[in-house]
Amino acid sequence: MSIKFTILGCGSSMGVPRSDGYFGNCDPTNLKNYRSRCSGIIQTKSDNILIDTSPDLRSQLINNKIKKIDKVLYSHMHADQTHGINDLRVFFIKNRRPIPIYTDKKTKDHLTKTFSYCFENRSKEYPATLKLNIVKNRFTIKDGAKNISIKSVKVEHGKVQSICYIIDNKLAYISDVSKIYKKDYKYFKNLKYLIIDCLWYRNHPSHLNLEQSIKLIKLFKPKKAILTNLHCDLDYEILRKKLPKNIVPAYDGLKLKL
Repeated sequence: MSIKFTILGCGSSMGVPRSDGYFGNCDPTNLKNYRSRCSGIIQTKSDNILIDTSPDLRSQLINNKIKKIDKVLYSHMHADQTHGINDLRVFFIKNRRPIPIYTDKKTKDHLTKTFSYCFENRSKEYPATLKLNIVKNRFTIKDGAKNISIKSVKVEHGKVQSICYIIDNKLAYISDVSKIYKKDYKYFKNLKYLIIDCLWYRNHPSHLNLEQSIKLIKLFKPKKAILTNLHCDLDYEILRKKLPKNIVPAYDGLKLKL
């Protein structure tokens, strides 16, 4: 089995439709316009490595028939990336050992303050279910007997920093970004897949818009680019028709082979 990456959710912070049923410009008859909040998963022969715990994590795992989670990588501290954290508890119950999660220091501090019960042994009935680790610039994951490299790269996401993960020098996942530092451009060039933030058509202080996303894609020249973190302003089919052939909108459940 080759490494597989699945986009579990590709919607912006309120999803599409929003909780009040509002679809914006999106056609509700197109299933690709139903977008849960951003999350992704790396699947190797050995491990399932989750990126972010979306508030929609439970339904994402059920819909994609994912039965185990071995590790979790966090991009940043915002609610649409962290508030599904309690849905990891079932995987502790199955294996009776805390799930290792990896994050930067600011996100670690936020998680331990906001979700302290996940990391503390409060009683025999309620032990710690997660173990926090500071993510390294480079680390490896297992694919059977092989080691697969992952590079973590800090990017700007408005007033906070977010982590982009580059897998096996083939795929970059960067769901929340407003600026990539020029010193890091070399890591993003000529990848097989670039999954990149594209909130809407207008400018936003914390996200890329369509024009900015396309500009970076042309600079980095991936074989294929996938636009994610899509707001309800962006109808799937209308957006698809605007894009060059090597760029497509994401949809929930989109699978990529590395």
